[in-house]
Amino acid sequence: METIDMLKEQDLKGKDLLKLADFSIENINALVELAYDMKQNKEAYADSLKGQLLGMIFEKSSTRTRVSFEAAMIQLGGQGMFLSSNDTQLGRGETIEDTGKVLSGYLDGIMIRTHSHSRIEALAEAASIPVINGLTDLYHPCQALADLLTVYEIKGEFKGNKMVYVGDGNNVAHSLMIASVMVGMDFTLTAPKGYEPASEVVEIAKEIAKQTGAKVELTEDPKAAVKGADFIYTDVWTSMGQEEEAAERLKAFGPYQVNEDLMVLANPECKFMHCLPAHRGEEVSAGVMDGEASVVFQEAENRLHAQKAVLYSLMKK
Repeated sequence: METIDMLKEQDLKGKDLLKLADFSIENINALVELAYDMKQNKEAYADSLKGQLLGMIFEKSSTRTRVSFEAAMIQLGGQGMFLSSNDTQLGRGETIEDTGKVLSGYLDGIMIRTHSHSRIEALAEAASIPVINGLTDLYHPCQALADLLTVYEIKGEFKGNKMVYVGDGNNVAHSLMIASVMVGMDFTLTAPKGYEPASEVVEIAKEIAKQTGAKVELTEDPKAAVKGADFIYTDVWTSMGQEEEAAERLKAFGPYQVNEDLMVLANPECKFMHCLPAHRGEEVSAGVMDGEASVVFQEAENRLHAQKAVLYSLMKK
Protein backbone atom coordinates (compact mmCIF):
# COMPACT_ATOMS: atom_id res chain seq x y z
CA MET A 1 0.00 0.00 0.00
CA GLU A 2 1.19 3.51 -0.82
CA THR A 3 0.39 4.80 2.67
CA ILE A 4 2.32 1.99 4.33
CA ASP A 5 5.34 2.83 2.18
CA MET A 6 4.94 6.44 3.26
CA LEU A 7 4.92 5.35 6.90
CA LYS A 8 8.15 3.44 6.36
CA GLU A 9 9.71 6.48 4.73
CA GLN A 10 8.74 8.75 7.62
CA ASP A 11 9.92 6.09 10.07
CA LEU A 12 8.33 6.22 13.51
CA LYS A 13 10.93 3.88 14.98
CA GLY A 14 11.92 4.86 18.49
CA LYS A 15 9.18 7.45 18.91
CA ASP A 16 6.66 7.59 21.77
CA LEU A 17 2.88 7.44 21.33
CA LEU A 18 1.49 9.57 24.15
CA LYS A 19 -1.31 11.25 22.17
CA LEU A 20 -2.37 11.14 18.54
CA ALA A 21 -1.75 14.85 18.00
CA ASP A 22 1.98 14.18 18.46
CA PHE A 23 1.92 12.40 15.08
CA SER A 24 1.24 13.90 11.67
CA ILE A 25 -2.03 13.50 9.81
CA GLU A 26 -0.16 11.32 7.29
CA ASN A 27 1.16 9.12 10.12
CA ILE A 28 -2.32 8.47 11.50
CA ASN A 29 -3.77 7.56 8.10
CA ALA A 30 -0.80 5.29 7.44
CA LEU A 31 -1.12 3.56 10.83
CA VAL A 32 -4.76 2.75 10.08
CA GLU A 33 -3.91 1.30 6.67
CA LEU A 34 -1.03 -0.65 8.20
CA ALA A 35 -3.37 -2.07 10.86
CA TYR A 36 -5.80 -3.05 8.10
CA ASP A 37 -3.03 -4.80 6.16
CA MET A 38 -1.77 -6.58 9.27
CA LYS A 39 -5.27 -7.86 9.97
CA GLN A 40 -5.60 -9.20 6.43
CA ASN A 41 -2.05 -10.58 6.15
CA LYS A 42 -1.17 -11.82 9.62
CA GLU A 43 1.61 -14.19 8.54
CA ALA A 44 3.49 -11.50 6.62
CA TYR A 45 4.39 -9.80 9.91
CA ALA A 46 4.84 -12.91 12.06
CA ASP A 47 8.52 -12.42 12.88
CA SER A 48 8.73 -8.63 12.57
CA LEU A 49 9.42 -8.13 16.28
CA LYS A 50 11.28 -11.38 16.88
CA GLY A 51 13.26 -11.20 20.12
CA GLN A 52 11.71 -7.85 21.13
CA LEU A 53 10.38 -7.35 24.68
CA LEU A 54 7.54 -5.05 25.70
CA GLY A 55 7.05 -4.18 29.36
CA MET A 56 3.38 -3.56 30.16
CA ILE A 57 2.87 -1.44 33.30
CA PHE A 58 -0.64 -1.47 34.73
CA GLU A 59 -1.64 1.01 37.40
CA LYS A 60 -5.28 0.58 36.33
CA SER A 61 -7.04 -2.74 35.77
CA SER A 62 -7.68 -3.90 32.21
CA THR A 63 -9.04 -6.65 29.99
CA ARG A 64 -8.71 -5.48 26.37
CA THR A 65 -5.51 -3.45 26.79
CA ARG A 66 -3.60 -6.21 28.52
CA VAL A 67 -4.73 -9.10 26.33
CA SER A 68 -4.49 -7.21 23.03
CA PHE A 69 -0.97 -5.90 23.68
CA GLU A 70 0.30 -9.25 24.91
CA ALA A 71 -1.31 -11.11 22.01
CA ALA A 72 0.04 -8.52 19.58
CA MET A 73 3.60 -9.03 20.77
CA ILE A 74 3.28 -12.81 20.53
CA GLN A 75 1.81 -12.63 17.02
CA LEU A 76 4.68 -10.37 15.93
CA GLY A 77 7.26 -12.80 17.30
CA GLY A 78 8.09 -10.88 20.48
CA GLN A 79 6.96 -11.09 24.08
CA GLY A 80 4.94 -8.89 26.43
CA MET A 81 5.73 -8.80 30.15
CA PHE A 82 2.91 -7.86 32.55
CA LEU A 83 4.07 -5.49 35.28
CA SER A 84 1.53 -4.63 37.97
CA SER A 85 2.34 -1.60 40.10
CA ASN A 86 1.34 -3.74 43.10
CA ASP A 87 4.14 -6.20 42.32
CA THR A 88 6.90 -3.73 41.42
CA GLN A 89 8.76 -1.02 43.26
CA LEU A 90 6.44 1.57 41.70
CA GLY A 91 3.96 0.48 44.35
CA ARG A 92 6.52 1.21 47.06
CA GLY A 93 7.53 4.69 46.05
CA GLU A 94 10.15 4.31 43.31
CA THR A 95 9.78 7.23 40.93
CA ILE A 96 8.39 6.77 37.45
CA GLU A 97 11.60 8.36 36.10
CA ASP A 98 13.82 5.79 37.82
CA THR A 99 11.56 3.02 36.57
CA GLY A 100 11.85 4.30 33.01
CA LYS A 101 15.62 4.40 33.15
CA VAL A 102 15.87 0.91 34.64
CA LEU A 103 13.42 -0.69 32.21
CA SER A 104 15.21 0.92 29.26
CA GLY A 105 18.14 -1.37 30.04
CA TYR A 106 16.00 -4.50 29.94
CA LEU A 107 13.30 -3.94 27.33
CA ASP A 108 12.65 -2.66 23.80
CA GLY A 109 9.45 -0.78 24.62
CA ILE A 110 7.08 0.18 27.42
CA MET A 111 3.29 0.36 27.41
CA ILE A 112 1.70 1.97 30.46
CA ARG A 113 -1.90 2.26 31.62
CA THR A 114 -1.94 4.91 34.33
CA HIS A 115 -3.71 7.91 35.83
CA SER A 116 -2.30 11.40 35.26
CA HIS A 117 -1.08 12.16 31.75
CA SER A 118 1.88 14.00 33.25
CA ARG A 119 3.00 10.65 34.65
CA ILE A 120 3.41 9.06 31.23
CA GLU A 121 5.15 12.21 29.98
CA ALA A 122 7.66 11.88 32.82
CA LEU A 123 8.20 8.21 31.99
CA ALA A 124 8.76 8.96 28.30
CA GLU A 125 11.20 11.74 29.13
CA ALA A 126 13.29 9.41 31.30
CA ALA A 127 13.11 6.28 29.13
CA SER A 128 15.37 5.74 26.12
CA ILE A 129 12.94 3.26 24.50
CA PRO A 130 9.47 3.89 23.00
CA VAL A 131 6.66 4.55 25.48
CA ILE A 132 3.07 3.81 24.44
CA ASN A 133 -0.03 5.21 26.10
CA GLY A 134 -2.36 2.35 27.03
CA LEU A 135 -4.65 4.88 28.74
CA THR A 136 -4.31 7.98 30.91
CA ASP A 137 -6.95 10.19 32.44
CA LEU A 138 -6.59 12.56 29.47
CA TYR A 139 -6.13 10.32 26.40
CA HIS A 140 -6.69 6.78 25.07
CA PRO A 141 -4.94 6.89 21.65
CA CYS A 142 -4.76 3.15 20.93
CA GLN A 143 -8.52 2.83 21.40
CA ALA A 144 -9.06 5.66 18.92
CA LEU A 145 -6.83 3.98 16.34
CA ALA A 146 -8.93 0.82 16.67
CA ASP A 147 -12.03 2.96 16.21
CA LEU A 148 -10.63 4.44 13.01
CA LEU A 149 -9.79 0.97 11.71
CA THR A 150 -13.39 -0.08 12.36
CA VAL A 151 -14.75 2.92 10.45
CA TYR A 152 -12.31 2.23 7.61
CA GLU A 153 -13.44 -1.41 7.36
CA ILE A 154 -17.11 -0.41 7.25
CA LYS A 155 -16.96 2.65 5.02
CA GLY A 156 -13.67 2.31 3.12
CA GLU A 157 -13.04 6.02 3.67
CA PHE A 158 -13.31 8.70 6.35
CA LYS A 159 -14.30 11.95 4.69
CA GLY A 160 -18.02 12.47 4.31
CA ASN A 161 -18.79 10.57 7.51
CA LYS A 162 -20.05 11.96 10.80
CA MET A 163 -18.95 10.56 14.17
CA VAL A 164 -21.12 11.48 17.16
CA TYR A 165 -19.98 10.87 20.72
CA VAL A 166 -22.77 10.81 23.31
CA GLY A 167 -21.82 11.09 26.98
CA ASP A 168 -18.94 12.08 29.22
CA GLY A 169 -16.20 14.21 27.65
CA ASN A 170 -13.50 11.88 28.97
CA ASN A 171 -10.20 10.39 27.75
CA VAL A 172 -11.93 8.20 25.16
CA ALA A 173 -13.86 11.20 23.84
CA HIS A 174 -10.67 13.27 23.67
CA SER A 175 -8.76 10.75 21.57
CA LEU A 176 -11.78 9.96 19.37
CA MET A 177 -12.24 13.67 18.67
CA ILE A 178 -8.60 14.13 17.68
CA ALA A 179 -8.57 10.93 15.62
CA SER A 180 -11.76 11.78 13.76
CA VAL A 181 -10.68 15.23 12.62
CA MET A 182 -7.17 14.01 11.72
CA VAL A 183 -8.67 11.74 9.08
CA GLY A 184 -11.17 14.38 7.92
CA MET A 185 -14.27 12.97 9.62
CA ASP A 186 -16.83 15.38 11.10
CA PHE A 187 -17.13 15.08 14.88
CA THR A 188 -19.95 16.06 17.23
CA LEU A 189 -19.93 15.59 21.00
CA THR A 190 -23.03 15.90 23.13
CA ALA A 191 -22.78 16.01 26.91
CA PRO A 192 -24.61 17.63 29.82
CA LYS A 193 -23.30 20.89 31.22
CA GLY A 194 -20.28 20.27 33.44
CA TYR A 195 -19.17 17.13 31.61
CA GLU A 196 -17.77 18.69 28.44
CA PRO A 197 -14.36 17.67 27.04
CA ALA A 198 -11.27 19.59 28.14
CA SER A 199 -11.12 22.97 26.40
CA GLU A 200 -7.46 22.52 25.43
CA VAL A 201 -8.28 19.28 23.62
CA VAL A 202 -11.16 20.93 21.78
CA GLU A 203 -8.82 23.69 20.62
CA ILE A 204 -6.27 21.13 19.36
CA ALA A 205 -9.05 19.36 17.45
CA LYS A 206 -10.30 22.59 15.90
CA GLU A 207 -6.81 23.53 14.71
CA ILE A 208 -6.36 20.12 13.10
CA ALA A 209 -9.83 20.33 11.55
CA LYS A 210 -8.79 23.50 9.72
CA GLN A 211 -6.20 21.41 7.88
CA THR A 212 -8.48 18.48 7.03
CA GLY A 213 -11.77 20.27 6.42
CA ALA A 214 -13.54 18.40 9.22
CA LYS A 215 -16.17 19.99 11.45
CA VAL A 216 -16.13 19.98 15.27
CA GLU A 217 -19.37 20.61 17.14
CA LEU A 218 -20.32 20.55 20.84
CA THR A 219 -23.93 20.54 22.01
CA GLU A 220 -26.02 19.64 25.05
CA ASP A 221 -28.83 18.31 22.82
CA PRO A 222 -28.33 14.59 22.02
CA LYS A 223 -31.26 14.46 19.61
CA ALA A 224 -29.90 17.30 17.52
CA ALA A 225 -26.38 15.88 17.72
CA VAL A 226 -27.18 12.50 16.16
CA LYS A 227 -29.01 13.85 13.10
CA GLY A 228 -27.04 12.73 10.06
CA ALA A 229 -24.75 10.51 12.16
CA ASP A 230 -22.97 7.60 10.49
CA PHE A 231 -21.52 6.39 13.79
CA ILE A 232 -22.80 6.90 17.32
CA TYR A 233 -20.30 6.24 20.09
CA THR A 234 -20.63 6.15 23.86
CA ASP A 235 -18.72 5.13 26.97
CA VAL A 236 -19.62 4.33 30.57
CA TRP A 237 -20.94 7.24 32.58
CA THR A 238 -18.79 6.45 35.61
CA SER A 239 -15.14 5.60 34.89
CA MET A 240 -12.59 4.05 37.23
CA GLY A 241 -11.89 6.38 40.14
CA GLN A 242 -15.26 8.16 39.84
CA GLU A 243 -17.31 5.68 41.84
CA GLU A 244 -18.26 8.27 44.49
CA GLU A 245 -19.90 10.34 41.74
CA ALA A 246 -21.97 7.43 40.39
CA ALA A 247 -25.41 8.57 41.64
CA GLU A 248 -24.85 12.15 40.49
CA ARG A 249 -23.64 10.98 37.10
CA LEU A 250 -26.57 8.61 36.58
CA LYS A 251 -28.92 11.53 37.08
CA ALA A 252 -27.00 13.92 34.82
CA PHE A 253 -26.57 11.45 31.96
CA GLY A 254 -30.06 9.90 32.04
CA PRO A 255 -31.20 11.78 28.89
CA TYR A 256 -28.01 10.72 27.08
CA GLN A 257 -28.65 6.98 26.88
CA VAL A 258 -28.04 5.58 23.40
CA ASN A 259 -31.24 3.64 22.80
CA GLU A 260 -33.53 2.76 19.92
CA ASP A 261 -35.27 6.15 20.06
CA LEU A 262 -31.96 7.95 19.64
CA MET A 263 -30.57 5.64 16.95
CA VAL A 264 -33.61 6.14 14.74
CA LEU A 265 -32.77 9.85 14.46
CA ALA A 266 -29.42 9.06 12.80
CA ASN A 267 -28.74 7.92 9.23
CA PRO A 268 -30.44 4.60 8.36
CA GLU A 269 -27.12 2.71 8.17
CA CYS A 270 -25.69 4.28 11.35
CA LYS A 271 -23.46 1.98 13.42
CA PHE A 272 -23.14 1.90 17.19
CA MET A 273 -19.69 1.92 18.80
CA HIS A 274 -18.46 1.52 22.39
CA CYS A 275 -14.95 1.11 23.79
CA LEU A 276 -16.20 -1.42 26.41
CA PRO A 277 -16.87 -2.51 29.06
CA ALA A 278 -20.53 -1.56 28.60
CA HIS A 279 -23.28 -1.21 31.18
CA ARG A 280 -26.49 -2.22 29.46
CA GLY A 281 -29.39 -0.18 30.77
CA GLU A 282 -27.19 2.82 31.57
CA GLU A 283 -25.27 4.49 28.72
CA VAL A 284 -26.71 2.07 26.15
CA SER A 285 -29.84 -0.05 25.94
CA ALA A 286 -29.45 -3.79 25.57
CA GLY A 287 -31.33 -3.62 22.27
CA VAL A 288 -28.77 -1.27 20.73
CA MET A 289 -25.75 -2.93 22.31
CA ASP A 290 -26.74 -6.36 20.99
CA GLY A 291 -28.57 -5.19 17.86
CA GLU A 292 -27.68 -5.31 14.19
CA ALA A 293 -26.23 -1.78 14.20
CA SER A 294 -23.69 -2.63 16.89
CA VAL A 295 -20.07 -3.12 15.79
CA VAL A 296 -18.60 -3.11 19.30
CA PHE A 297 -17.00 -6.55 19.09
CA GLN A 298 -15.46 -5.88 15.69
CA GLU A 299 -14.14 -2.68 17.29
CA ALA A 300 -12.81 -4.62 20.30
CA GLU A 301 -10.97 -7.09 18.07
CA ASN A 302 -9.44 -4.19 16.21
CA ARG A 303 -7.60 -3.15 19.36
CA LEU A 304 -5.27 -6.07 18.58
CA HIS A 305 -4.57 -4.96 15.02
CA ALA A 306 -4.20 -1.27 15.84
CA GLN A 307 -1.75 -2.15 18.61
CA LYS A 308 0.22 -4.36 16.24
CA ALA A 309 0.58 -1.44 13.84
CA VAL A 310 1.82 0.81 16.65
CA LEU A 311 4.26 -1.77 18.01
CA TYR A 312 5.59 -2.60 14.54
CA SER A 313 6.08 1.06 13.67
CA LEU A 314 7.75 2.13 16.92
CA MET A 315 9.77 -0.99 17.76
CA LYS A 316 10.76 -2.61 14.45
CA LYS A 317 14.51 -3.17 14.05
